[in-house]
Amino acid sequence: MNDSRHDELKQQVEKQARRMQKAERDRSTLLSQTVYLGSLGLVFVLPLVGGAYLGQWLDGLAEGYSVRWTVSLILLGIFVGAMNVYYFIRDQDHE
Repeated sequence: MNDSRHDELKQQVEKQARRMQKAERDRSTLLSQTVYLGSLGLVFVLPLVGGAYLGQWLDGLAEGYSVRWTVSLILLGIFVGAMNVYYFIRDQDHE
């Protein structure tokens, strides 16, 4: 009985040691966290800026003063950017 407890304890310790070694290997570095945050920023900002430029161009084609397209496409860019961030984070969590 004593030997089985000893073997069980030994297996638990080895399992915990493997977990700790894996966690040490997979630990995020400052550079990887910076790249991750930069990627999040880009997937949010690019649709926003693209919508603003496209809206400005479309408003420039209209007669008189108009910001209708600019505002509409900025709002659409915010929505698309937020969805991009959501899917990006969700996909990163599943890896």
